[in-house]
Amino acid sequence: MAEAVAHPRDTASLEGQTAQEEAFLSALDSGRLHHAWLLTGPEGVGKATFAYHAARRLLGAPRDPAGSPLSASLKDPVSQLMAARSHPDLMVLERDGEDGKPRKVIPVDEARRLPEFFSKAPARAAYRVAIIDAADDLNVNAANAILKTLEEPPPRGVLLLVSHSPGRLLPTIRSRCRTLAFRPPEAEVAAQIVRQAAGVDGYDAARLVKMAGGAPGLAIRLAAMKALEVDDAAHEILTHLDHPQPAALLSLADGFRGAEGAERFQLLFERLADRIRTMAVDQALAGTGEGGDLDRWAEAWESLIRLPREAEAVNLDRADSFWTAIRALKAAAA
Repeated sequence: MAEAVAHPRDTASLEGQTAQEEAFLSALDSGRLHHAWLLTGPEGVGKATFAYHAARRLLGAPRDPAGSPLSASLKDPVSQLMAARSHPDLMVLERDGEDGKPRKVIPVDEARRLPEFFSKAPARAAYRVAIIDAADDLNVNAANAILKTLEEPPPRGVLLLVSHSPGRLLPTIRSRCRTLAFRPPEAEVAAQIVRQAAGVDGYDAARLVKMAGGAPGLAIRLAAMKALEVDDAAHEILTHLDHPQPAALLSLADGFRGAEGAERFQLLFERLADRIRTMAVDQALAGTGEGGDLDRWAEAWESLIRLPREAEAVNLDRADSFWTAIRALKAAAA
């Protein structure tokens, strides 16, 4: 279902984060570069892309004058080594395993490799760099292993930690890092980024940005997941609750098999829940919704949030969960 989306290591552009780039470069140029940077903000705003841009600069890639302050050409030898995952002075910890499949957490065994990595002198560059994407994915033991490196900073080492939810990290990790906060760019800027990257028109780009909470990276991933089609399906379901279209519902239920089906299943429930939340909030603000009606929609919303988690946790049939959700929505609309 999902088309390939460029990995942050293969992304040449970083837009809307000039202030963050300049803050990092100011520290680098002053000779007071902190050994650990905590890159915080919503998912999809460019934190991981920034981390790879910063790594390229630290590893010696010159600036691409056509890009933003930290940009470097993807044809530069440093960039090509990073793209091939073979640069000796770069280490990356991420959920994706060597087989490319995502894991639930970043295991402790990989985190324990950091001290040895930083104990060695740089082989080709002025620094050794490690990227953790994302630090939220470290399990408890792995997070504690990271502390060893943070407490004993290497002389020519820089650690870049990406975090979507910094409040979940150990306070001792946060206190030993310099925090660089990232925010979504202006809606028009985000839509322009999505238009260029996803090849959609302005209206659909704006829809995707709104779905993504303003984060262009997440909006681009949603475009690859065909989220607009799924959102249209959610709209049709809610519009026809009083006279359902069995053929359309059966077609949706049949499409939940396999890995791509699981993706569509999760996304459909998210779009239904978001549309219901928006509708309930609008009615409450306008004073057009009665208390009992809003309570029923709140219960339906809770079902849409709960059912995918239950289906994944105990391996329930996704189609059965879907029909349960349809019954809850019909009851709320009755």
